[in-house]
Amino acid sequence: MTTVMAASCSFVCCGEEKEADKAVVVRFSNGSVQNADKLDFSMFKNTEESNPRKKTRRILVAESDRLSYVGQNFGVGSMKCNNLCKYYVGVLNKQTMTMEVHEAQLFNMQPVIPGETTDSAKPQDTTQTYREKVDLLIEAFGTNKQKRALSSRRLNQVGSETLQQAVAKAANTVIGEKGLEALQQEVADAESQGDLALHLPPCNANADKREDVYPFDELLSPVEFGALEQGGAKMAALTPEELKKMKDDGRCLSIVKHLENLPTESESRDKMARCAFYLSLLLKLARERNVTRKFGQEEGCPRIIQGKLFKTFTVETFNNGRIQNMVSSSMRVKLAAYCLALLLHMGNMTADLTLLHRDLGITEARMTEVAKSMRLTLVKPARGKGDNIELQDDSRLAALVLPLIKYDHFTERRKRKKMH
Repeated sequence: MTTVMAASCSFVCCGEEKEADKAVVVRFSNGSVQNADKLDFSMFKNTEESNPRKKTRRILVAESDRLSYVGQNFGVGSMKCNNLCKYYVGVLNKQTMTMEVHEAQLFNMQPVIPGETTDSAKPQDTTQTYREKVDLLIEAFGTNKQKRALSSRRLNQVGSETLQQAVAKAANTVIGEKGLEALQQEVADAESQGDLALHLPPCNANADKREDVYPFDELLSPVEFGALEQGGAKMAALTPEELKKMKDDGRCLSIVKHLENLPTESESRDKMARCAFYLSLLLKLARERNVTRKFGQEEGCPRIIQGKLFKTFTVETFNNGRIQNMVSSSMRVKLAAYCLALLLHMGNMTADLTLLHRDLGITEARMTEVAKSMRLTLVKPARGKGDNIELQDDSRLAALVLPLIKYDHFTERRKRKKMH
């Protein structure tokens, strides 16, 4: 029995190699080549050898009778692995049984079809947006669903330039007809009217009677009105001295004015007293900032009335881990509107705006704005002559007159002070 020993070989170091001495390893992107002997390989190098970045660039071309292949070690089509690690190829000399190890570089050979231009030959359009680039990718490689969505979006898309020109033309036409200041005034009026309309009491502008424009049952339901019986009795029982003290303290002047002139007829007197008690709760609520559940207990406020006040005229806020009821600025406007509507029913469809804005703690201009939004007619009593001028009441009144008046709102513009 004989034993065949494998032939041994030794490695030979080729020393320091130049760029031109590197071996070439190719890989064909469209599969393996069956007849590699029929390929004619050519290597091209960059002529700018003085440029350190370009002197190592190589292009490898493999030509055959049917197709040509091109590979390069730079650019988009190059293999990135050449920059990450080094490759070596061993060449065995069978006669001397020595293997020379040479540094190698890899080329990815891609077929080139005659008549087609490569993507690298096309200059990149730097003006394309990210959206346009994504659309191009969808057109080339997207699914059918993505392509349908792209087509639908393009069909529904209006050119931005055409749309801007149309908007600019329409805006210039409207500005030319009405003027810029008039348009700004209309926008401001619409915003102010929209904000106030949310806080006005229910209104029936087509009512035949003045009492039905702001129905009393919308301000106080029959059940709520019945719950005010005890509070109304307290108001009716106030003495002239107590009323004088309230007047001197400047509190609830609107209520004092009506309590000093209570009707003698029992039913009307009782209704007036109950409305005065409810009005006093509204005025007190308007002076508050944060309202607790103890509100109105000192005055004997019924539970149903307290719930109505909290639900209608306060907003809930979360503070320090608990829910609180707060009277916001918009709720103060709502309180002013409901107080004014209640005073209209108490005063034969006429209310004193001057006393009401003092009781509410808001400005007269704001009170007038609320009255105008409720479409009330503003009345200012004529001044007396001679010695009666000092005694003349300078109050401003609001009356509900049918048909309801519609105001053209004009916001006042403050003049800027000149700086010297």
